[in-house]
Amino acid sequence: MATITLKGNTIQTVGTLPAVGSEAPFFCLVKTDLSEAGPADFAGKRMVLNIFPSLDTAVCAASVRRFNKEASSFDNTVVLCISADLPFAHKRFCEVEGLDDVISLSVFRSPAFGSDYGVSIADGPLRGLLSRAVVIVDADGRIAYTEQVPEIVEEPDYDAALAALA
Repeated sequence: MATITLKGNTIQTVGTLPAVGSEAPFFCLVKTDLSEAGPADFAGKRMVLNIFPSLDTAVCAASVRRFNKEASSFDNTVVLCISADLPFAHKRFCEVEGLDDVISLSVFRSPAFGSDYGVSIADGPLRGLLSRAVVIVDADGRIAYTEQVPEIVEEPDYDAALAALA
């Protein structure tokens, strides 16, 4: 269980992020076309898992925009933007924003993702959504970097995440 805050108020997550060096937990999430995607779809590529509560918040939207901007500069890397938002919301957001260098994925059919990755919020007003976190999986399917953002209304440490890809 990780302790984080929402506007200074303490909340908990279910579990903790996977350990660096460990095998990335399996997932099967829903793309904007309602098809499913998992690690096998990105085999041999590095995956940046940009995990957040909802696209309907300014900070979450900013993280998707920033990772979209940075995604094209790294070879053999995909950015997966993961939340509990429905695939329709992901699609609408990316179309309106003109974002095409990220892959939007919804956990709405896969509640195990949140507990497997230690990002399900266990209490407080956002209970049931995902915390803000960044997980980088290397091309061999192992965890290379993690950040559990300690305050949900703050953006992740982009520089540290991008440095892990360099």
